[in-house]
Amino acid sequence: MSKYLPLFPLSIVVFPEEKLNLHVFEPRYKQLVLECVEEGKTFGIPTFIKNGVGLFGTEMEILRIEKKYDNGEMDIRTKGLRIFKILKFDKMAPGRLYAGGEVEFVENKFDEDIITKMKIREKLEKLYETLGLGNLYEELPEDFNSYTIGHQLGLNTEQEYTLLQLLSEQERQEAILQHLQQVMPVLQETERLKERVRLNGHFKNLTPPNF
Repeated sequence: MSKYLPLFPLSIVVFPEEKLNLHVFEPRYKQLVLECVEEGKTFGIPTFIKNGVGLFGTEMEILRIEKKYDNGEMDIRTKGLRIFKILKFDKMAPGRLYAGGEVEFVENKFDEDIITKMKIREKLEKLYETLGLGNLYEELPEDFNSYTIGHQLGLNTEQEYTLLQLLSEQERQEAILQHLQQVMPVLQETERLKERVRLNGHFKNLTPPNF
């Protein structure tokens, strides 16, 4: 089943359930926001990547207009709903300033694997501890999923976009676990390197080996 959505391409990845605050200043997107609010419509944020509008994005609901400025600019609060794939893209929607597109919503499975989830939690604790971000781990909800932590893994935009296209929670969990397994040794070695640099020139209390 397809639907025509107003589109607001951005150089970011937005995940379902994510809360996103936006400052809207371009005339075309001011028009998009006002129409969506007046008509109770949703819009889509496809990821602008590799100098083009990607096929995948997230349908967004406008929660409220937080502030309106004298020049018509706005601060809005939005929330991600579901993932779509663009079937047909219009640089300008018919009779509008903003882009639009015929999209289909993808089937998304939330079939998590509890063992993989436990492994991810352990790796995340080590990651945040190594980075000195223990508060992030403390704020991690018990029922977290791939989307909850998607922006807290140190992924670049391309990697987040790949995650967005994985349509099974188990697939997303495996990809996240693999990423964490790869990045942790690098981070730990970096920390050891920093420690060696800090100690250089200092008086060292070293225990001589027995031989």
